This record gives sequence, structure tokens and C-alpha cells, in this order.
Amino acid sequence: MSRLTNLRDMTAAAFPWERWEQLIADNGVSVDRPRGSVHPVHPSIIYPIDYGFIQQTTASDGHEVDVFVGTADSGLVALIITEDFRKSDREFKLLHDCSPEEIYLVNGFINFDRRLMEGELVLRRPMHELWI
Repeated sequence: MSRLTNLRDMTAAAFPWERWEQLIADNGVSVDRPRGSVHPVHPSIIYPIDYGFIQQTTASDGHEVDVFVGTADSGLVALIITEDFRKSDREFKLLHDCSPEEIYLVNGFINFDRRLMEGELVLRRPMHELWI
């Protein structure tokens, strides 16, 4: 996981958090996989939190930028850098309006089976500040 850890350390300070927050506000998020829904290709994967994309964006995989949407009114709180071994790609997924519990949930969801996918969580602010 060291390759992703190096990316995390570089990303934490350099990521344009405000720009992505504004893109979410301007373009909106489409939730195409609501909490409890089944993955369209892998039926054993159940989404524990709303998952979708930011409209009018393009990620490194050629699709829209992915976003997990929580139930808090916390704005853009984190991102998770993922390496998908099935697709041989890396990308980042944003965490928007997520509570601390939902951040832990997303991190566990992404890293559940590290033979398929790994992720490195990057917090916008220290976790203890999110609990306040």
C-alpha cells in the first residue's frame, strides 16, 4: 500500500478542496447507487451509503468523478484514493456530507477485500475536528 500512502501524503496538502466543493455545488451530484443497492456487475457488493457522481466531470477512468454521499451537513470532508486491481486503474472518490462514522464505513467498504481494491483515505481536516 506504500504507493497509495505516498499519494495520500502529497494529496492532503495539495488537493483543491474548495474547487471540488464548488463543483459539487454548481453541477450537483447524481446518486445512481443508493444505500443498500446491489453493484450492477458484482451482486455480492452492497453499497452501505449513497454513491454516485458529480455531473459534468471526468475522472481518470473516463467516467464522472465518483462521490459517496452521507447524511451529515459537513460538506466535502475527505477523498479516498483507490487502486482497482480488476480494472488496473487508480482514481479518487470524494466523500461529501459524511459523518465520522460514515467516513469509517466508506474506508472499510473500499478496503474490505484488498485482493480486489485498496484505498487510502485522505481527510480534509483531522478526524477529531469532525467529531465536534
